[in-house]
Amino acid sequence: MDRIKILGTLLEREQQRRDDAARECQALERQARAAQGQVQSLQDYRVEYQQRWSGQFQQSAPIEILRCYHGFVGRLDQAISAQQGVARQADARWQAGRERLRQCELKLATVKRLIDRRQQALRLAADRREQKQSDEAAQRKAWANRQGLAAA
Repeated sequence: MDRIKILGTLLEREQQRRDDAARECQALERQARAAQGQVQSLQDYRVEYQQRWSGQFQQSAPIEILRCYHGFVGRLDQAISAQQGVARQADARWQAGRERLRQCELKLATVKRLIDRRQQALRLAADRREQKQSDEAAQRKAWANRQGLAAA
């Protein structure tokens, strides 16, 4: 019975680890989605900015404003590229978190199967003991009956 208690403690520990991994995975997913959302926001802003200024450039614009425009769009492209890198890293962390969660769930399932097998083995042993006791009692009764018949 002590082994079952030990396995119960192990089960609780593995459940806690799985729950911790699930919370971590959810947090990593939120971070990855937020990083990707920032990429999308920057890209949307770039499109909006380019559309806004393209109308003004069709009329005429001083060269200095064109340089500022191109400089800003270049920095915006750099920011988008940097944020895409951040998003890729966040996605990689999320994937690693999902793998850790999968491993924790696998360990938990293994402990549950082990507990089930141990409990089944204990039930089987108890059933065999009970059957053996029942058989022995039946033999003693039959022997007693034979002794009683022989004496009569």
